[in-house]
Amino acid sequence: MPDKVEMGLTARTKLFAELMERCELTGRDGNAFDLDSGVLAVMKMLSKVREYRGSVYVIGNGGSAAIAAHVANDLVNVVKLRATTLHDSSLLTCMANDYGYENAFSRMLGQMANPGDVLIAISSSGRSLNIRNAATQMVDSRGTVITLSGFARDNPLRTLGDINIWLDSSDYGLVEVGHQFFLHNLSDRFGAGYRI
Repeated sequence: MPDKVEMGLTARTKLFAELMERCELTGRDGNAFDLDSGVLAVMKMLSKVREYRGSVYVIGNGGSAAIAAHVANDLVNVVKLRATTLHDSSLLTCMANDYGYENAFSRMLGQMANPGDVLIAISSSGRSLNIRNAATQMVDSRGTVITLSGFARDNPLRTLGDINIWLDSSDYGLVEVGHQFFLHNLSDRFGAGYRI
């Protein structure tokens, strides 16, 4: 357990700023983007799916599901995208009951995703099998995948996205807030009329 000094708000704020500065963005091939180029690449993906009136799916478990819901709201309201989570309780429990929770999101994407659609897959650990299976299904559906993870540098989700955003921390709170901050920054840029 961190000592009280490390848990103070000032110290945590500094840790968060340092974490965001160390944020790593990589492509499917593992090659690194600098932070600004990576953000622009994600914005181009979202602009393209908006241009073609495609869909964006945003998924996560637990706290990451809450982040996914907030992001979907911003993508619809601010970015003017067709965006949704796959967390409808009756559909999610149907898929989990019939095919196993590890396949619930991938089964839905197999039915719903079209070529060119985008999946934003959020997992603090990068190890959630249902999130990884969804990313694999999106590739099979000829869509684009953006992943957000933290914890271990070699977590398996980091290899599945066209753009992989990784935060070098195993602190759930900092990783989740970092994912929310990164994604909110995207919608804020669109809302401010940022040109790509």
